[in-house]
Formats: sequence, C-alpha cells, structure tokens
Amino acid sequence: MSAELAELLPPDGVRDDWTIDQGWQSYSGADHAVWTTLYERQSAILPGHACDAFLRGLDALDLHLEGIPDFARLNRELSRLTGWTVVAVPGLVPDAVFFDHLAHRRFPAGRFIRDSAHLDYLQEPDVFHDVFGHVPMLTDRVFADYMQAYGQGGLRALRLDQLHHLARLYWYTVEFGLLGTPAGLRIYGAGIVSSRAETEFALDDPSPNRLGFDLERVMRTPYRIDDFQQTYFVAPSLDALLAATLSDFGPLYERLAAAPDIAIEAIQPGDAVITRGTQAYARRAPTPAAQ
Repeated sequence: MSAELAELLPPDGVRDDWTIDQGWQSYSGADHAVWTTLYERQSAILPGHACDAFLRGLDALDLHLEGIPDFARLNRELSRLTGWTVVAVPGLVPDAVFFDHLAHRRFPAGRFIRDSAHLDYLQEPDVFHDVFGHVPMLTDRVFADYMQAYGQGGLRALRLDQLHHLARLYWYTVEFGLLGTPAGLRIYGAGIVSSRAETEFALDDPSPNRLGFDLERVMRTPYRIDDFQQTYFVAPSLDALLAATLSDFGPLYERLAAAPDIAIEAIQPGDAVITRGTQAYARRAPTPAAQ
C-alpha cells in the first residue's frame, strides 16, 4: 500500500468519504455556551464590517437558536436555498476528499468546539469557524457556485500538481477575502468573520496592503498561516470572483510554472492599490511560516 493511498483511507469509525455523525445530543452545556459567547460577540461587530451576503445568510440560517447548530436542521434550510449541505468530519481531511465534497456541494465541518479558556486561539478549525464562518456565504447562489467550481478545480489541480497555487486562491478568497461594495470594503472570508480581532484588523488597521483581486497575482502570493495577513485581496463582486474561477486554469498554470512567487508584503507595478499598508504590525510580530 502506498503512502498516498494510506493517506486517503479514513481511520476506524469514519465513513469512506471521511464523514461522521455530528452527534449533536452529545454536546455539553459548556459546549453550547462557548458557541453562544462566540456568536454573540461576532454578530455584534459584523454589521458595517461583513458583506450583505454574509449578513443575509446569518439571518436566514438562525445560527443562534440552539447553541451549536444541529446540522440536520441547518441542512434543511441550506439545501432549500442553494442545494448545499454541511457534513461532519473528524478534523482535517485529505485534499482529494475535501475537493470532492465541495464539487458535490457538501461542506465538511469539524464537530468539535474550542473550550472557554481558548476563545481566540485554534490549532485547527472547529465547528464555530466552519459553520459560523463559512456556511452563511453558502446561502448566496453566486458564492455557492464559486465554492462548487473551486472544488472541481481542486480535483484538477491535484492531477496537475498545482495544489499550492490553488490553495492560495482559497486562502485569499474563501478564508481571508474582502469585497468592494458601494458602502466601502466589506469582509466575506471565514477566517475574518469568525475572528473578532481580524474583523477589525482586516478593514481598519493601517498595516496590511489591500489590493484589487487578480487571479494570477493571488496565486503567486504566499500567505501567513498563524497571524494576521500582510496583504488582503479585494474582489469587485461575487460575480467577478465566480467568473474568474470558471475560466480555464490550464494556460494560467503554465505561466505560473515559470513565474517566481511575489513576497507577501510586496506591491508590484500594475497592482490595483486600494491601501498601501505600513506593515507596522508584521514588523513587530514574529515572522510566521508562509505557504
């Protein structure tokens, strides 16, 4: 058995597609209290920061009704709106499994939740990040189609050995994306909307660059994995994001093979500069690993 094949085999007690039962009844009162604390503090600061699509989704799904949402109830409304469902997984899953779920309009979510002593620190995404952060945007038909297209593109990227470039697209859009709106910049990335500190940093701090979204530029830019971002990319609309993802990435991958990475903090000739950051936060913070 090859190491690659072994990686794709789920552990004992996990289905072949890496899903598990959510086991909603097994959550404790303390678990639900953590969700409620996180929900209340995030929902209080997101108006004026999050994009309308996220706020509409948050209202449509009633994520505050029962503490940690019961996926069975959540999926009835989400499926009705866009045909997506949330499936519980034991943690991080292999790339091929993740992309296959997205390509079939299933979003994998961890079932565990952080404890009350670590509200702002996570070693890996929990149910609050996955459900509160990601799922409201899946109620928007355009973004729902974008996520499915990303999953389909991910399966192709694996075959072409281009996953590192495609991962940057996910990071700078699905996790840490900004949106240009008539009311100003707004957040839609799950890593921002689920974090009180980054919600404010991403829009208001003078440190990071904020650049207009360009597909090739994004794929040439590494990202920070354990601290605030040094650069955010601003999509002009969700429709523009979807259109870029539906293009043929084959010629783009050929160009990327011969193109060097662009430093995380760099501003290049031709960049659409919305904010030229001071990088003050990055200079005083420890230098993290980049991907």
